[in-house]
Amino acid sequence: MKVGFIGLGIMGKPMSKNLIKAGYSLVVNDVNGATVAELAALGAEAAGNARELTEKVDVVITMLPNSPHVKQVVLGPNGVIEAARPGLALIDMSSIAPLVSRELSLRLAEKGMDMLDAPVSGGEPKAIDGTLSVMVGGKKEVFERYYDLMKAMAGSVVLTGEIGAGNVTKLANQIIVALNIAAMSEALVLAAKAGVEPELVYNAIRGGLAGSTVLDAKAPLVMDRKFNPGFRINLHIKDLNNAIETAHEVGAPLPLTASVMEILQSLKVDGMGDLDHGAIACYYEQLAKTEVRRRN
Repeated sequence: MKVGFIGLGIMGKPMSKNLIKAGYSLVVNDVNGATVAELAALGAEAAGNARELTEKVDVVITMLPNSPHVKQVVLGPNGVIEAARPGLALIDMSSIAPLVSRELSLRLAEKGMDMLDAPVSGGEPKAIDGTLSVMVGGKKEVFERYYDLMKAMAGSVVLTGEIGAGNVTKLANQIIVALNIAAMSEALVLAAKAGVEPELVYNAIRGGLAGSTVLDAKAPLVMDRKFNPGFRINLHIKDLNNAIETAHEVGAPLPLTASVMEILQSLKVDGMGDLDHGAIACYYEQLAKTEVRRRN
């Protein structure tokens, strides 16, 4: 199976490297020529645009920032759709609006082409070690056909429903992650302001009901003041915006999500949009005039 991979950013580059390690023949495309050259040095073939890439492969994977980028690559000039044909499939692993996934699927189906929406969770560390969680929407037979391909980049790959269901699941995931980071931040800032060492609080609660993957992933980074992006605040704003828009369409109020969205927007205004979403802690630190950090 020859695989096309479009989008070699923080997530896409390690994901594509894992496909090469798994023995897949890869054709890649990205706006960053240096990254394309890095993948070419590992054995991938470079393509000048999405249409050229699609002509050469059996399945196309996209891993792009947001809905407009995916629409441009799939439906725009020199896009995937210009080389669409029966038997070919698109697996969009970006996190985009569910309605856009459904729109793309309908347009590609007119050309006889299948599609899965398959956003991922786990951030850069899990993209690197190949243990991402993949949430998939689409036809069961298409899912089964490409399960092994997706599993080469992931620890779990789960079909959650028809096309668009993968991105609905990802929105639910992003709500839980954002609220977890906010709750962790409130708690650790309280501890720091009250004069209790945050690391001791973290170690005391992580094994109980308050423990979580989010707590274990983010609390140590906050205490070490490491906010280089595994997942940027700007991208989490994008996801929560999609969540709120989708919620409005279906009639599901999201009051806590809206509150965290305003926290993220405040951090963006303060020039922190490209920091990791663990920097939500900085919002609470500013309010309390304290810092959550390890004591030497």
